Amino acid sequence: MDSFEFNKIAAAVLIVALLLLGLNQIADSIYHVKKPETPGYKIEGVVETKSAAKGEPKKEEKLADIKVLLATANVAAGENTFKKCAACHTNVSGGAIKIGPPMWGIVGKKSGSHPEFKYSSALTAHGKAWSVEELNAFLYKPADYIKGTKMAFAGIVKDEERASLIAYLSTLK
Repeated sequence: MDSFEFNKIAAAVLIVALLLLGLNQIADSIYHVKKPETPGYKIEGVVETKSAAKGEPKKEEKLADIKVLLATANVAAGENTFKKCAACHTNVSGGAIKIGPPMWGIVGKKSGSHPEFKYSSALTAHGKAWSVEELNAFLYKPADYIKGTKMAFAGIVKDEERASLIAYLSTLK
């Protein structure tokens, strides 16, 4: 194929591309589609609620009474749930510091108090002891309960699973 044939083919491809771009611009000016201000559909009967201050659960999300749940909690299931935590925390006495502090003896211990771990200022300022109620609220949604915590865990939504984990953590002493 000589260069003249190649030039004709390249010119034909270029003309077709320009024609397509031109037709697209003309179609956009004729058939202009107005985009909605808020994308999506409004579902009738659904009411949006704002979350409560200080990371407390929404009124619809009131946490179950942890002391009642602890009465029927399964420690073995809590140990199994701890596997989610084991990527960042240890559960043995004198355990090493990983991404998070060790969980040995956590129940009753003051928050942000492990001497060798660098806590976020939010968790250090929290200053409360890790009672079963505090652990219940924190483990539900950590980032909502203590704004500014470094803990990136999403939380445990199921009450029974959270209660079993807290029952397991209570045995670590």
